[in-house]
Amino acid sequence: MKYSRLLLGSLVIIIALWVIVGEQMSGTSANAFVNARLVTVRSDVAGKIEMSPRSLGAKVGEGEVVASVTDPLVDRVRLNDLLMEQEFIASELARLTAFQTTTQEILDALEQRSDTYTDHRIEELEIRLAHARARLALIEQQGATDPEVAAAIDAVGAASDALPGEPRFPELALDHAREKVEVLEVALRAAQAGVFLGDGYNDAPNAEQRAVELRSEIAGTQAAIADVQARQQAIATRISRARERVNGLSGGNLTAPVNGMLWEILAANGEYLERGDPVLKLVDCGSVMVSLSVSEGVFNGLQLGQSAEFRLQGQSQLFTATVSRLAGAGAATIYRNLAVAPSQKHLERYDVTLLVNGLKDDPELSCAIGRTGRVFFDSRPLDGLRKLF
Repeated sequence: MKYSRLLLGSLVIIIALWVIVGEQMSGTSANAFVNARLVTVRSDVAGKIEMSPRSLGAKVGEGEVVASVTDPLVDRVRLNDLLMEQEFIASELARLTAFQTTTQEILDALEQRSDTYTDHRIEELEIRLAHARARLALIEQQGATDPEVAAAIDAVGAASDALPGEPRFPELALDHAREKVEVLEVALRAAQAGVFLGDGYNDAPNAEQRAVELRSEIAGTQAAIADVQARQQAIATRISRARERVNGLSGGNLTAPVNGMLWEILAANGEYLERGDPVLKLVDCGSVMVSLSVSEGVFNGLQLGQSAEFRLQGQSQLFTATVSRLAGAGAATIYRNLAVAPSQKHLERYDVTLLVNGLKDDPELSCAIGRTGRVFFDSRPLDGLRKLF
């Protein structure tokens, strides 16, 4: 019984020493804290800045307006010149369009008048031709057999062809009647083809001639309108580019490029900034990482991509992690764009950076910048109990 107690006590001492030594000798970090990248929002133009009041640490969504910069003295001379030129072009286009509309109305009236003249002239020629044919038939049927009819025809039909004092012959009246029929037939065919004979030197009525001139003017006006419209389109393109330039120089809203929180305000509301001056800094909550320092012995045993475990101070939950950067001793420069800078004691050890799985997906820990904890690189004797409890 005495030996069994001694053996049991020795076993307990050995297990306790194994646990203590295993827990202390496993690779752990001296200190670890949650960190993230900083994003600087800068003024894209020179001008006066306006910002709504926000407290440090306020959450900011991607695309949310965080400030606005306005330059009231931006150069608009070129844009104003183009706008004035556009107004001149619009006035010229309106004038040409009104002229074309009026000319078309006059042309329509002249064409209607010309059509009326053509219809009535053809009707006149048809009537004259019908009477001429009737007279010719009368002469041919009765003139040669009836002396009285011949004398009457000679007196009426050939009166215009005989000179004073000359004899009037029935044969001349017949020839004159045939000539009249043939001339009227030619005139009728020409009129039906749109050419009018017997009007002096013109082959068309005055309305038709004026309509031809107006058609030429309308064609020229249409070409001028097309030219003005092309120039108007070119000026509109130049105005669009000038507006983009003026808008770019006159400023506008500054939006958050990431989901994060307000970390530092670098400009005061109402301050005049130059182009490129910093306005504020945001913590990029999507780039959460864990910064830590280890001893030289632990550091030399680490490799990129090696797995590790991270536990926040005061919590039992373990997060799986991966070694993403081994900066070593004196790694002060790598913290220039990070939210939390290392302490002097931290820089005296060897710097390591971890990517922690699931940390940024936890709504309570997604942007818990500055929270501390510990990192474990090796398995420990009590890991089984930790997983149970």
